Amino acid sequence: MKKIAPVIILLLCFMLVWNVFADPFPMDFDIDGDMVDGPLGALIGLLFAGGGLIIGALVVLMVGAVLAIVFAGVGLLLTIGLGVGFLVVAAVLSPLLLPVLIPVAIIWFFMNRARRNRMKTAAAV
Repeated sequence: MKKIAPVIILLLCFMLVWNVFADPFPMDFDIDGDMVDGPLGALIGLLFAGGGLIIGALVVLMVGAVLAIVFAGVGLLLTIGLGVGFLVVAAVLSPLLLPVLIPVAIIWFFMNRARRNRMKTAAAV
């Protein structure tokens, strides 16, 4: 494969050079049955191709805007659905979390009481 690759590349370059010198204005098209070729045909073809590119760019921009709006709506619905789902899971698990919440509540109570006592001593001074 390594020996045949330079030959294929050389052949493709030869075909490209042959195409350039054999037909210098390869762009031609028909308008109402009349063939338009030469420099004017290339210019008109370029104009039509450029118009197609502009239309294509506008279509891509519009499709992107529509998809952004659709995906933003889907994302909003997904976020709301996940929030409701987390609330349902929390409501289901709350009786099971009671053994964990009792020590947390006791620690919170003692920390709150210590802070309240510090605030009373700071206010008295």
